[in-house]
Amino acid sequence: MDSTRHKLLLAGLLAFFLGGRRSVINKITLNERSTHFVAARMGGRESPLAWQAPPLRKVVSPPRWLGLALMSVGAVLTVKSLSRKLGG
Repeated sequence: MDSTRHKLLLAGLLAFFLGGRRSVINKITLNERSTHFVAARMGGRESPLAWQAPPLRKVVSPPRWLGLALMSVGAVLTVKSLSRKLGG
C-alpha cells in the first residue's frame, strides 16, 4: 500500500488551512514561558529588577505573505496528491 498519496494530501490540506487561518489572525500573544524562550534565543536582555517588573508577553505579527505562501504550497501539494495513482 502506497501511503505517499495520503501523506501528501494531509500535508497539503494542513498547509492550506494554516495559511487560511493566518489571514484571520493578525497577532499572536505568547505566554510568559514562550516569551522567555524567544528572548533567550534572540539575545534579549532581562532587566536587573526582573522580580519587580510585571511579566511581559511578546506579541508576534507574522507577515501577510506567509499565509498566502502556505495556501499556495498547500494547494500545489493537494493537487499533486490527487494526480498520483492510488495503489502500486
